[in-house]
Amino acid sequence: MTGPWMTSASKANAEERVLEKAHESAVSDKIIGAGVRKLVKDSWQRSLSLSLDPTSVAPERDLTDVELRELRNQHPLSVVLPVVHNLLIRHAFDSKLIVAIGDESGRLLWIDGDRVLRAKVEEMLFVEGADWSERRVGTSAPGTALALNRGIQIRRAEHFNLLAHPWSCTAVPIHDPDTGKILGVIDITGGDEAVAPQTLPLVEAAVAAMEAELRIQRLGRDARRPPAAPSSPVAVASPRRLNAPVSLSILGTDNGHLESGSLSADFSPRHAEILVLLAWHREGLSADRLALLLSDQDNGVDTLRAEMVRVRKALELFSPRVVISSRPYRLETPLELDAQRVLAFLERGAHRVAMGAYRGPVLPNSVAPGIIDIRSEVSARLREAMLTDAAVDVLLDYARSEEATWDTEVWRACLELLPARSPKRAAVVARLQRIDDDLAPRGVPVRAR
Repeated sequence: MTGPWMTSASKANAEERVLEKAHESAVSDKIIGAGVRKLVKDSWQRSLSLSLDPTSVAPERDLTDVELRELRNQHPLSVVLPVVHNLLIRHAFDSKLIVAIGDESGRLLWIDGDRVLRAKVEEMLFVEGADWSERRVGTSAPGTALALNRGIQIRRAEHFNLLAHPWSCTAVPIHDPDTGKILGVIDITGGDEAVAPQTLPLVEAAVAAMEAELRIQRLGRDARRPPAAPSSPVAVASPRRLNAPVSLSILGTDNGHLESGSLSADFSPRHAEILVLLAWHREGLSADRLALLLSDQDNGVDTLRAEMVRVRKALELFSPRVVISSRPYRLETPLELDAQRVLAFLERGAHRVAMGAYRGPVLPNSVAPGIIDIRSEVSARLREAMLTDAAVDVLLDYARSEEATWDTEVWRACLELLPARSPKRAAVVARLQRIDDDLAPRGVPVRAR
């Protein structure tokens, strides 16, 4: 794939020196000489017209952690992060590259990839929450791709800002699959590998997959009726998705939310507990064992049998595909738990995606012994993964969660990982001091978990 907006992955040193001199002439004398691609020349002219300082990145109002989290959660691209991870991010670690996703205005919402490289690009404020539009930093792949509404590659000295000259990048806008409106931009940043000839087609393919996933999810949502009351699940079927996987969402909620393509239903807390235990123990559970995991009451089996009649009727209303067999009780159709999906992301090293998928503890108010065990296991494995192998910004996201907000070991790990000059260190130190002030005088253990 070729075009006027593509550049070779490797320019001769002589050509690079010509470009550097052209940049120097442009910023000092406002004259753009030969050796500059028209795409870059036009972008430099736009940058000069904005009177941008090419030697520094002007400070902007920092987003609070809450504001950044809200922007991420509300942005339509948040639902396609697993696609980005599978196609780009997991390969970026091996290739010494980083992947950034920005919104339609050029503000970076998610950054992942090589940790060493991420620490280096922080020096030019290429961080989550920063505005990398053309109007802010001048010529760059994400900002110029948004300005031109097409995929581009920017190599080293083609950047308007001198701080970005050590880096090269490829960026492609992401569009709403129905309206064509720009939703955001995805960027690959690194060395010469970031502008290799195959990089732009690769990113374009990833964007196509993201847009296709958005369309699929939107079709599913449009076909659903409003959820029925938890005690009476109702689903709407779509013939195109009858064989879709069945998933059960139980993170951060006490009601289970069952989905399969266009089918959707809410289940009561007790029915959610039963489904979670059967989904977790796929080999099946005897009546005695399931009753014990649900409750330690003596009449648990009698209560369970009556409840199983009700949950089976509820599942029949949802889909005839989802069946619970007896002796032992076992799900004939596997249910994919969102909690298990989080653990799978952790096992693959996708800590950022795992944090994005983790909405809170498993059925947080359930007192069923089996659910408490599952909840504790998921929380413990998430905490361990965050502490041992997560990037510092992902660890910070975890530290700010309800589960870790009083966990001094997590906050101290953040402090150790943050660069010495990071502006985030002050907030972490303040948080540790608050934990000491609030908990120590009352004799509460400093670590809350």
